[in-house]
Amino acid sequence: MSPPAVEVSVVLPAYNEEATIRETVETTLSTLADFLPAGTFEVLVAEDGCDDRTPEIADELAAADERVRHVHSDERLGRGGALERAFEEADGDTLVYFDTDMATDMRHLEELVESVRSGEYDVATGSRWIEGREADRPAKRGVPSRGYNALVRLFLRSNLRDHQCGFKAFDRAALEALLDDVDDDHWFWDTEVLVRAQRSGYRVKEFPVDWTPKGDTKVDLVRDVFGMGSAILRTWWQVAVSPRIDRRVTLGAGTLLVVVALALMTQYLDPERVIDSMAGADRGLVALSAVIYLLSWPLRGVRYRDILAELGYEERVGFLTGAVFISQTGNLVFPARAGDAVRAYVVKARRSIPYPTGFASLAIERVFDLLTIATLAGAVFLGLAATGGTGGLESTLFGSGREAGQSGRYAVTVAAGVGAAAIAGVALIVATARSDRNLVREGVTRLSSDSYAEYVAGVVEQFAGDVQAVAGNGRAFVRVGASSLLIWGLDVVTAIVVLAAFDGVDLALPTLLAVGFFAVSVGNLAKVLPLSPGGVGLYEGAFTALVVGLTPIGWGVALAAAIVDHAVKNVVTIVGGVASMLLFNVSLTTAVEESADARETAAVDTD
Repeated sequence: MSPPAVEVSVVLPAYNEEATIRETVETTLSTLADFLPAGTFEVLVAEDGCDDRTPEIADELAAADERVRHVHSDERLGRGGALERAFEEADGDTLVYFDTDMATDMRHLEELVESVRSGEYDVATGSRWIEGREADRPAKRGVPSRGYNALVRLFLRSNLRDHQCGFKAFDRAALEALLDDVDDDHWFWDTEVLVRAQRSGYRVKEFPVDWTPKGDTKVDLVRDVFGMGSAILRTWWQVAVSPRIDRRVTLGAGTLLVVVALALMTQYLDPERVIDSMAGADRGLVALSAVIYLLSWPLRGVRYRDILAELGYEERVGFLTGAVFISQTGNLVFPARAGDAVRAYVVKARRSIPYPTGFASLAIERVFDLLTIATLAGAVFLGLAATGGTGGLESTLFGSGREAGQSGRYAVTVAAGVGAAAIAGVALIVATARSDRNLVREGVTRLSSDSYAEYVAGVVEQFAGDVQAVAGNGRAFVRVGASSLLIWGLDVVTAIVVLAAFDGVDLALPTLLAVGFFAVSVGNLAKVLPLSPGGVGLYEGAFTALVVGLTPIGWGVALAAAIVDHAVKNVVTIVGGVASMLLFNVSLTTAVEESADARETAAVDTD
């Protein structure tokens, strides 16, 4: 007669449990034997990169009893990672785990196992927070636990009371289906599995258990609570927000933001004054501004060529200029800077440049853009401050009159926040690139143990390496930096020529140059956040507020100049983008759709 098949596999996640693991295994075997036939269960010690005697003890237990197996890891996988690895090696169709400190009374084990083994439920979990349980929860554990579970119920729409009780059972088929979408590999793993099980329609049983804390918790109340908080937001985005976001929604939201921004402006400005100012502008100078702005585009192609050359790919400036035109046109049409990924698609589809290289080159370009814009804004601001030229800003941005410029306040606030965050982030990335240590990864993982934080740290690590590819070559760094200054310098000159085209603008050339460089740079920082297609509204708000605050120019003229400046640049971009799409036979809609897959492909290729 063949031996009975294993039906139930109990996994014990163990990290430095030398003092308790032997007793836990023995108690588990004894308890299982009380209600399961001999030979139908097994116990797996999921030893997670321990640095004490736990591995040796687990080996001894496995050698002494064929019902025990030791699943070893040389490095820390995290609580969830260790469980998943052990479940893969388990033989049973009912998969169980509980914490090795046996804080949950073992008399509940039969109910836990049989709830799933009987086929009545797909998932079962103990609870320390529903009626009928006895749980001695000290305040330092109980208060954070209640708060955490309340947040999970609020954001993730779970009807369970206790998501983190380490006492759970799963049907193998159900768990395997769920794990395809579970991202976390540490403490949040329990919660994510339960939430996704409920949303997938699996039958989940929560029942009260008696629970007594044993020893000190291994949860770091700063690092892990912060990490699980960020994991709640990440999961909320994945299960509740992201599935509802399609192209129609993003276009609608972006359009609404533009309408709201313009509506706010009408509360502080007379639209007729703006229209009259635009009608009176010198059309010759406006046309000249378009020509000046057009000159910056071949420079964008040259800069992109130099970046790709450092990554090992040679390409013609003409094609690369067209690729930049197409991607920037995508950013004007679609919100959330969806056009950025289009460039990676274009160079892959037309020149077989791999997706990872396409995204890396774009990342490098963005670093130089941010550094150049921030440098221009900072240098001019220091000059204005030193000469006493910033006196009107405070009353303009924080005054209480009809023309206080609330939209400008918002835009300048966004610009300041984005600028500070961007420069701080770039500084860390550059420091990482110049160091043997990944300073960003150290900082991120110190705050959060969520696997998504690890993913972000990995992306930044790749980002730093890409930056180093250019920064490590002195000549390349100078070439890319110089072309960036020329590109954004022409962007500023375009705005200055537009401003000079309006009646009532009578400024000395040094003042006009200083104000133009500062207003355009801050305006470009304001539209870094993808709140609307092309940053429409944010750029105009920041530009207008600064011109009014730094010069005698009125609100109507300043806003009209900002609108015309942005419109000239957008028209040049769209005309160039359409011409490039026709020349290269590229559909922008197809490119945006394909670029979503391109990001996933790039992520896989760089792993």
